[in-house]
Amino acid sequence: MSIEYVVVSEGEQDEPIELPTEEDGSLLLSTIAAQFAGASGLKYRAGGRLRGLRLADEHVLPPAEGWAAHRYFCAFPRNDSATAALRPRCSDLIVLGLPWKTSEEAVRDYFTAFGELLMVQVKRDTKTGLSKGFGFIKFADYEAQMRALGRRHMIDGRWCDVRIPNSKEGGSAAHRKVFVGRCTESLTADDLREYFGSFGQVTDVFVPKPFRAFSFVTFLDPEVAQSLCGQDHIIKGVSVNISSASPKRERGARSQLMGWGLVEGTPRVYSWPPDAWHHSAHSAPLTDTKPYLKYE
Repeated sequence: MSIEYVVVSEGEQDEPIELPTEEDGSLLLSTIAAQFAGASGLKYRAGGRLRGLRLADEHVLPPAEGWAAHRYFCAFPRNDSATAALRPRCSDLIVLGLPWKTSEEAVRDYFTAFGELLMVQVKRDTKTGLSKGFGFIKFADYEAQMRALGRRHMIDGRWCDVRIPNSKEGGSAAHRKVFVGRCTESLTADDLREYFGSFGQVTDVFVPKPFRAFSFVTFLDPEVAQSLCGQDHIIKGVSVNISSASPKRERGARSQLMGWGLVEGTPRVYSWPPDAWHHSAHSAPLTDTKPYLKYE
């Protein structure tokens, strides 16, 4: 039998590569593991259900309809209970920006592509029964949660965001965000996303309008964000400084925060005074003495 190539990716949403089969039409498990460390087999989706492929003597056998009928992704062995206990637990995630017409079934169908779901809920008005435009999901697998958090989602023709709600775990969001000072107008959000994407997955870039000589970059992994703090980086010839965007409370009875901080009350207001960042000798001084305010 001639050699053919099988389209395989690590996860269902990941970039695939082509792996060569053996002369008998099977795919060596060692060939898979060489590209995807720890993989123990392959699976695919058919009719909305996940199906696994047979493994015989370290050979993964094709389905009855042949390799070309499906796209495949890796299966990994389940961790034992001791190891699983050390892994981070999945959180309830909030899905923002849902179209009013979107049902729980539609939300489930969409996010099942990232992994097994334990809970799906679309919040509705108790009197009218109409959707409030947001809902909650929870994954069974932490890696599935991280994949869902790392991108935006198009559901029923509308962009939606998935976040960890503001709770005990939601406080970690501040540690995933860095303040980028000394920016120039030549640096766009795409420039920042491309540059910082080489350090880790970027989930958000905020450039204030009108231009204020700074920006915020949010990473998926808080350790990546904190590792960059205190450093200078050159992006397209512009030297920028990276510092922490974590709120800093003033010492004293007042509940106002210094730097990028929270002024208690609603809505939440984040402020950064004009003198809180450095400017190069060639940059024009800021004439606006009002602090920058961002409402959430």
